[in-house]
Amino acid sequence: MGMTVLIVDDHPSFRASARTLLEAEGYKIVGEAENAAEALRSARELEPDLVLLDVQLPDLDGFEVCKQLQVLDHPPMVVLTSSRDCADYGRCVNGCGACGFVPKGDLSGAAIAALLPA
Repeated sequence: MGMTVLIVDDHPSFRASARTLLEAEGYKIVGEAENAAEALRSARELEPDLVLLDVQLPDLDGFEVCKQLQVLDHPPMVVLTSSRDCADYGRCVNGCGACGFVPKGDLSGAAIAALLPA
């Protein structure tokens, strides 16, 4: 696949497991960030194809980060993730510009690929 990915999550253990899982499925992880400020800076510098973005970050929620990512010169596709269910967030997922949502427990390359435009 070769798609470049920035993983954004405040839990190092999730970032590590997501990295391992996605690399095994052919994604190229170009960076990790633990908060919104790092995510926005890294996205500008690294220009990933995709940002795997946790909804619950310590400084800004993932919905606001997603909106800010959309105005970059090279906006990445965004897939939101959380330990909570998508239904807990109502219309926020669709309203922020993300391609979709994958619960952390269901994360896989196939789940991400199913959300991305063909």
